[in-house]
Amino acid sequence: MNTEPNTSNNAPRQLLHLRMDAAVDNALEHIRDNKIVIAIFSIASAVGDFGLLWHIIGVVRAIGSIDRLLQALIFSILIGIESLILNQGIKRLFRRSRPTEKGDTRFALRKPRTSSFPSGHSSSAFFSALVLTYFTAWPWWLLFYTFALIIATSRVGVRIHHASDVIAGAFAGTLMGVIGLLVLRHYGV
Repeated sequence: MNTEPNTSNNAPRQLLHLRMDAAVDNALEHIRDNKIVIAIFSIASAVGDFGLLWHIIGVVRAIGSIDRLLQALIFSILIGIESLILNQGIKRLFRRSRPTEKGDTRFALRKPRTSSFPSGHSSSAFFSALVLTYFTAWPWWLLFYTFALIIATSRVGVRIHHASDVIAGAFAGTLMGVIGLLVLRHYGV
């Protein structure tokens, strides 16, 4: 299914998401030249590549504990499964083009290899934040979701995703995270 505009009966719904994408892109434009924003968005996009930040958090949590080491291993496997489902499964159904081919030139980015919809960074971020809540206590949850929100927002900020890609990615990641939590509870991990 292609999510780009067409003249079918779905055009009004599609135009709504295109208007939202344009409005968010325009709202972010005034901060894209800010050096701090450039640094934050560039770093957030980079540490979101391949779920790098989330793997690092898992490993750091594992220091000094065999139980947490097992959790980190399971967590990394779950991130890999989430990525495989999203990038090799769901994205192939849509094949939406990106706002720009390589992103906004103001930002240091890796060129993506998959289509735009839904955002893999956003999915991985919200999946990981949710799964990490299973392994940690309350104060950490806020940090994990803050990281997820920054990574997701950065993808629109650097013009590698549309806002609707990021929202759909957050939804997909959260849904897969809920399934992941059910599996963890079922197996008593």
